[in-house]
Amino acid sequence: MKIIYTDVLIIGGGLAGLRVATGVKERGHECIVLSLVPPKRSHSAAAQGGMQASLANSKMGEGDNEDVHFSDTIKGSDWGADQEVVRMFVHCAPKAIRQLAQWGVPWTRVQRGAHNSIINAKKVTITEKDEAHGLITARDFGGTKKWRTCYTSDGTGHSMLFAMDNQAKKEKVEVHERLEAISLIHENGRCFGAVARNLMNGELVAYISKATTIATGGYGRIYSVSTNAIICQGIGQAIALETGVATLGNMEAIQFHPTAIVPVGILTTEGCRGDGGLLLDKDGYRFMPDYEPDKKELASRDVVSRRMTEHMRKGKGVKSRYGDHLWLDITILGREHIEKNLREVKEICENFLGIDPAVDWIPVRPTQHYSMGGIRTKYTGESQTLKGLYSCGEAACWDMHGFNRLGGNSVSETVVSGMLVSEYISDFLESPESAMSIHTATVEKFIQKEQDKIDALLFKEDGEDAYVLRRRMEEIMMEKVGIFRNGKDLQEAVDELEELCQRAKNIEVFRSKSRAANPALENAYRTQKMLKVALTVAYGALLRTESRGAHSREDFPKRDDANWLKRTIMTWPNESDTLPSVSYEEIPIANMEMPPGFRGYGKDLTEHHKDTPMRVAAVEAIREKLEAEGASRFEIQNALMPYLEKLPQKYRGINERFGENV
Repeated sequence: MKIIYTDVLIIGGGLAGLRVATGVKERGHECIVLSLVPPKRSHSAAAQGGMQASLANSKMGEGDNEDVHFSDTIKGSDWGADQEVVRMFVHCAPKAIRQLAQWGVPWTRVQRGAHNSIINAKKVTITEKDEAHGLITARDFGGTKKWRTCYTSDGTGHSMLFAMDNQAKKEKVEVHERLEAISLIHENGRCFGAVARNLMNGELVAYISKATTIATGGYGRIYSVSTNAIICQGIGQAIALETGVATLGNMEAIQFHPTAIVPVGILTTEGCRGDGGLLLDKDGYRFMPDYEPDKKELASRDVVSRRMTEHMRKGKGVKSRYGDHLWLDITILGREHIEKNLREVKEICENFLGIDPAVDWIPVRPTQHYSMGGIRTKYTGESQTLKGLYSCGEAACWDMHGFNRLGGNSVSETVVSGMLVSEYISDFLESPESAMSIHTATVEKFIQKEQDKIDALLFKEDGEDAYVLRRRMEEIMMEKVGIFRNGKDLQEAVDELEELCQRAKNIEVFRSKSRAANPALENAYRTQKMLKVALTVAYGALLRTESRGAHSREDFPKRDDANWLKRTIMTWPNESDTLPSVSYEEIPIANMEMPPGFRGYGKDLTEHHKDTPMRVAAVEAIREKLEAEGASRFEIQNALMPYLEKLPQKYRGINERFGENV
């Protein structure tokens, strides 16, 4: 039995995991990062468009600040987000982006003087101030009032990940590659680390730690077509679920990105539309202004995805052997702009479609992209129910996205949540409550349990084919738990997924009986876990009889604050259970700085909560009183919803901007 001890075990080597690692190392604690792939190959590298932070350096970002970013994020979440967490995030995002610049991210910068841009299909001239020259600039993204998305061409995630990995090396972070955590070690409500499997030689290793962090990203690969990397299978969420103690939150909240290329589903960044690209139908007609006359192509992602789907349902899609699609036209931007600011998009189009996007339209349609749900945590990143277990980034339900994420807030969340959670973990490690005592017999029990599961898969005869079960799961999720949902489809999805989950207990590994470097074996045990994750998504969607953000029920089109202003919480208490256990966590209106209102898209179909008018009146009264007394926006905000004391002391300072006297 091989046991490795460390202060902090971090499962996942992307942006969030590496940022936690550098943070705890800076505080003097030892950590080990487990990564399926070399960290620079993590899915974080796929983020193209940018990172949101209210710097207000550029002309089109003037007037931006934490309040505007906060408002955009809450509206984008359709009031499903934790407003205190969002406040913490928007306050720290400018600090995080400037730190990344110090670490080597080559952010695109403001250039003084006049330059041309495309806004609403028209060429306009924007003149940047001399004093802003050389500062980090931003582009437009959907759902935002200001240009706030900072970028490096269209390779933002790539640049951030390489800089973050280099910083981890500088801090001498220990990374164990090609290792997969397959279960958490826990006892009496306390997490002690994980059992990991070496993907090269099949060896099982126990990692014992005072704190364990899951930063494994999303679970998009439970769908047949996704912009996610193939390693984004929800295994982090699954091993937390399988403890029977840790909870998952809002698993039904799945975002579809409007512009993935057809047929392979690779993302073309929202920066294409942010920079002025247009969505066109089969007739070459720009249809988004008909649906959303104000924001057009730059409405929130969930809105644009639904409008595109509605338009194709009307027969306006382009027919192809891969199904209907629409066109993304960035030819209007010109070759120079595309080759400078959208280089990855150009290369994707050339390599996977054989077209030149400076000349040709790009075939696109909405595709599964992001998971707002995940491991439910406190604002500290710690599980609400399993002590010593932390999570951050897309793996977590922190919950700053609610039921829809704004573009650019995801990579921003990875580094902001990572830097904050690393401080909370360090505080935990430096307190008496981190003391732990675990017998080697307990560790051996968990290793043996996983070994028995693997043996059962390898020695089974006349069993099920994991590839068949997995493909059917992916089809069900795509067909019945997609952009538009209804009770009939969701019930059928839950019923069949439940059956598949039962059949998965009888999986046989057909193609190879090797314990080492065996993709068939890996797919077998991952499929068992992925089916549980898929069930949490479908079951949560079936039970939530309303439409909120990316969760759109055709049979319940209203956002029902009266009954559904709450988070879905799921556990899997017993291995013999065929469905997850469900409870709900209220989102209290009385604590909100920004009470529920109209998002500003389409018709207002909200069924308002009885407490909303009271909170709206209270907020307005506080605001009017303090404004009359000459209070600053910081004082007003603090009176409405104090949050600064929850932040680590080092991150509480006020962010400075041009034109704002702080």
